[in-house]
Amino acid sequence: MLTLGVESRGVAPIPVDERVGHPYSKIFFVWFSMNFNILSFSAGTLGPIFGLDLRTSCLTILFFNLLCCFPPAYLSTWGPKLGMRQMIISRYSFGYYGVIVPCIFNLIGMIGFSILNCILGGQALASVSSDNLSWTVGIVVIAVVSLLVSFCGYTVLNWYERLAWIPVLITFIITLGVGGKHLSSPPPMAPITASAVLSFASTLAGFSITYSGMASDFTSYFRPNVSSWKLFFSSYFGLLLPIVTIQCLGAAVVVAAPYVPDWDVGYAGGDVGGLLESVLHPVGNFGKFLTVLLSLSVAGNIAATFYSISINIQVFVPALMVVPRYVFSFVAAAIVVPISIVGAHRFYTALTNFLGLIGYWASAYIGIVLVEHFIFRKNDPARYDMNVWNVPRHLPSGIAAIAAGVLSFGLVIPSMDQVWFVGPIAKTTGDIGFELAFAVSAILYLPFRWLDIRLRGFI
Repeated sequence: MLTLGVESRGVAPIPVDERVGHPYSKIFFVWFSMNFNILSFSAGTLGPIFGLDLRTSCLTILFFNLLCCFPPAYLSTWGPKLGMRQMIISRYSFGYYGVIVPCIFNLIGMIGFSILNCILGGQALASVSSDNLSWTVGIVVIAVVSLLVSFCGYTVLNWYERLAWIPVLITFIITLGVGGKHLSSPPPMAPITASAVLSFASTLAGFSITYSGMASDFTSYFRPNVSSWKLFFSSYFGLLLPIVTIQCLGAAVVVAAPYVPDWDVGYAGGDVGGLLESVLHPVGNFGKFLTVLLSLSVAGNIAATFYSISINIQVFVPALMVVPRYVFSFVAAAIVVPISIVGAHRFYTALTNFLGLIGYWASAYIGIVLVEHFIFRKNDPARYDMNVWNVPRHLPSGIAAIAAGVLSFGLVIPSMDQVWFVGPIAKTTGDIGFELAFAVSAILYLPFRWLDIRLRGFI
């Protein structure tokens, strides 16, 4: 398998002589294809569900994604400089054992996104079969396609992501052409509040900011002399363009759905796949074919996520470093498929609850690693001793990072606005949890890390 190009390398740093070129187009299309799919579409549909009209939904999508795409794009530039995966780089803040905590949250996030994608793809695939194909079978088909790509590894993943977006773009253009005449912006049923905007924004943050935990997984194979600015903008626009355009399209379609009977029927029960199939219904069997293409669009996201899951498992359990990376692609699929099948009929509840929660930990994580990089490592890759990446006693203890992350939730929890809990601060302001998670964790990490260095005598 190795002679055929299957990648076995897991968390071990990539030597310079094994690095590759053409980084800018590769990373652009990895992020672009990962987000040019129906999960981005479904995330956009949440704006009207929060009570926002189309204009407010689209403005919230634009401005908050301009902010939230920045961290994963910036962290992508660390891969070529250090040649290490994102969670391995995080050991230089959280320590050898402490990094297991953000790694667990990262695994939960990636598995959660894979489940949502499998459900959406399975719904869309089943919607074209006139009840001859169940959601369960559709979910399995989507997972198997994704598994094949992630199993092969980095080279095949890059090749797949470079091409996967093309049929999806054609399909969305046809969708606009067929259904565009129905799109409008009716007034909201109730006045728009700042609380609703911030709650939707928190959900959007959970969608894009969580890519930070896997950002350098896709760039560690690039040569260290690549332009950081070019790599940043390639990553940033690879994230921003598909997320904003497809989320805005999702908001526009779901706002119009109650006024188009066929769309309303297709969307019953929050079935996004059925909604897209009903939009494409006027073009007959060709519309069914296009819906199949849309269902497969999630494979680009799941395959890349399975790839990062296979790496994160080795960080979570360091003893598994001796096992080839591709084995854990099967483990990821074995976890995702049964949970997707069980949760398939509760998609929207799962989506809003999951995206609302997942952004909090990611914001705290970003605050900590950025303070470490800019304050204590002076934005200098040479201050990361690459020879100690797997030597616990030469890495930070991790106590400072864990303490800062945990204590930040003393303010985050009162600022949450979730279905099952609304904090006292959030009752007045709306959900500002992810903003506070970033700020408070960064502020607390400064004195904690300074004390850690003073006591141990080294960075």
